[in-house]
Amino acid sequence: MVALSQIHPNWERAPDGVTDGYSLEITAKDVESLRAAAHAIPPATPIAVTFLPGEDAPARIAAAKAVRALGFEPMPHFSARRIVSQGEFEDYLAAVVNEAGVKRCFVIAGDPDQSAGPYNDSSELIATGLFEKAGITAIGVGGHPEGHPNMTKEQCWDVLAAKCDDIAARGMAPLVVTQFGFDPDAALVWLKDLRARGITAPVRIGVPGPAGIKTLMRFAARCGVGASASVMAKYGISITQLLGSAGPDKLVDALAKGMTEAHGPVRLHFYPFGGLEKTVNWIAGYRAAHSK
Repeated sequence: MVALSQIHPNWERAPDGVTDGYSLEITAKDVESLRAAAHAIPPATPIAVTFLPGEDAPARIAAAKAVRALGFEPMPHFSARRIVSQGEFEDYLAAVVNEAGVKRCFVIAGDPDQSAGPYNDSSELIATGLFEKAGITAIGVGGHPEGHPNMTKEQCWDVLAAKCDDIAARGMAPLVVTQFGFDPDAALVWLKDLRARGITAPVRIGVPGPAGIKTLMRFAARCGVGASASVMAKYGISITQLLGSAGPDKLVDALAKGMTEAHGPVRLHFYPFGGLEKTVNWIAGYRAAHSK
C-alpha cells in the first residue's frame, strides 16, 4: 500500500496554514533566481522543473541537480509528446535519478498536437513501467478544475481515476497537480467532486504568483485558463484596465477559508511566471501576516 510520505514527509501531518508545504515550479532558466531566493524557501520544498521547448535535456538535468544541491526536492516534468524515443525517455529518467537523486516526477501529455515520438499521453509513459523500475516513489498528474479543451468532464474524471489507480498499482503514490487558476470557487467545487468520486490522491492546487496583469492574462490565454471578467474581478483584476500587477491574496484567502476535511489532503503549487524571487517573497509575507 502506498504511503503519503512517498510524495513528501509533510503530507503525513496537518498543514500549519494554507501556504505550509507549498511547492514551486521553475524552468531551466530560473536556476540563478532559485539560488537568490533559496534562503527564504523552506528546506526540502518540492521544486518542479518544467519540460519546455527550447530547453534541452542537459539544461533540465542541470536545473534538477541545482535544486538538489540547494537542499530542495527536484520533481522533473516529462512531456509525453515531446519525447522523441524510448531511449531519450530512459536516458533522461536515468540522468535525473542518478545525478539529482530524483524520487518524484510529474507527467503530462504536452502541448503539441502531434507526438514527436512513441508516446501520445501521460498514461502511456506511466504504463512503460520505467518510473518504478528507476526507483521513483511518486508520480504527479494533471488536474483540471475548469475542464479540459480536448475532453468532456466525464472523460477528465475517468482518465484521472485510471491514472491514479495505475500509479498506485505500480507501488508509487499518485499526486494531482492542477493548472493555475483565478477562481477559488471552481477549485473548491472540483475538489469536492474529486473526493465524491472516490479519488483520494493528495492534490496541489495551482496558484499564480504575483505578476504584471498583462503577464497573467497572457499566460491564462496560452494555458487555456478561464479569465472572464467576473472571475478576474473575484481575483482582484479589472480586465478593462490591464495596468500594474496583482498577487493571489484574495485567491489564497478564499481557499484557506473554504477548505475543509471534505476536500481531502491539499497543498498549494505556485507558478512564478518568471518572477521566482517575487513569488517566494510574497509567500513569506503572506505566511508572516497569517501566522498563528
